[in-house]
Amino acid sequence: MKVILVNGSPHKNGCTYTALTEVATELQKNGIDTDIFQLGKDAIPGCGGCGVCFETHKCKVDDIVNEFAEIAKTADGFIFGSPVHFAAAGGKITSFMDRLFFFARGDLANKPAAAVVSCRRGGASAAFDQLNKYFTISNMPVVSSQYWNQVHGSNPEQVRKDLEGMQTMRRLGANMAWLLKCIESGKKAGVKIPEPEPWAQTDFIR
Repeated sequence: MKVILVNGSPHKNGCTYTALTEVATELQKNGIDTDIFQLGKDAIPGCGGCGVCFETHKCKVDDIVNEFAEIAKTADGFIFGSPVHFAAAGGKITSFMDRLFFFARGDLANKPAAAVVSCRRGGASAAFDQLNKYFTISNMPVVSSQYWNQVHGSNPEQVRKDLEGMQTMRRLGANMAWLLKCIESGKKAGVKIPEPEPWAQTDFIR
């Protein structure tokens, strides 16, 4: 089993990465393979709403979003990490997830996911709520921890001194591993994924 951890910070080895590596280490201790997927410093355009992906099942902008969508098909779970910018998730990961979930959420459905946020001081819970909304509209089980999945600090050294934050990351990794193993055992026992009903799309214009 494999979990992909997305580092939505432009800083490859910064605070968000420090939190994600703590989760990854715990996953590995529990026998789960991990990969950290770096979004990097290059700009990621937002969704243009063109609808081409409905026909092609990939974004017209052929960049890191399409690359991740292919990799995601082979993963069993996901952790999406972001720095907090103005009490919200960073613009880079927001653009990334807007486009990814617009066309690929069928491939992500029924795979556990979690959000991790890193902030200096405030805004973590708002950013955390924002990221979780992608999962709960996509039939993805949301993995929790002993507290909201957040760490605090202005640099990796400070983040590592956030003892409760680091403990929360470890518990998140353990809980993700446990849920993945439960799902695997359920599949072996013949438990089937629920069949979706046809979408009853309702508009509220009277």
